[in-house]
Amino acid sequence: MKYLLRDRMFSIGDDFWITTEHGEKMFLVDAKILRVADTFELKDQHGHKVAVIKKKLVSIRDAMKIEREGEVIATVKKKMFTPFRDKYAVELADGRELEVHGNLLDHEFDIDERGHRIARVSRKWFSFRDTYGIDIHDDQDIPLVLCVAVCVDHMQAAEHQDRL
Repeated sequence: MKYLLRDRMFSIGDDFWITTEHGEKMFLVDAKILRVADTFELKDQHGHKVAVIKKKLVSIRDAMKIEREGEVIATVKKKMFTPFRDKYAVELADGRELEVHGNLLDHEFDIDERGHRIARVSRKWFSFRDTYGIDIHDDQDIPLVLCVAVCVDHMQAAEHQDRL
C-alpha cells in the first residue's frame, strides 16, 4: 500500500496527516514543539497514540528513538562511514536491523531488511513538489516503517539546515 507524506513536514508546530494513495487519512504526525527534545506522536485516525518518536539528546551521532507503549522498539541512526551516499541503520528491539539507503535528500530511497526491500520511498510518483510516497509491503509493521521514514526526513532536514 502507498502512503503520502509532505516533504519537510516538520516546520515549527506543523502537524500532518499521512494519507493513503486514495486520500484516506490514516495517521496524524503530531509535532510536540514545547518539549526539550524533538518529539512527534503518530496517532491513528481515531486519535489513539500508535508510536512516539523522540530525538536522542546525548548521542555521538544523530539518533531518534521510536517507542510503542513506553518501550523503545527501534533506534534510527546515521551510519558513521558511507563514502558515497547517506545511509541510516535502524536497530530493532528484537535484534533485527533495517537499512535505509538511496538518495535521501531527494526522497528516493529504500528500506531493506537483510537485503530485501520492505518499503520504497519516492517523490517520482507524484506531481506535487512537496509530496512523496511510501510503498510498504503488506506484511510489514506499517506504523513502524512510517516512523522510520519520519525519522529519516527529520534528521535529513536538520542536517541540511545545519549546513546552511
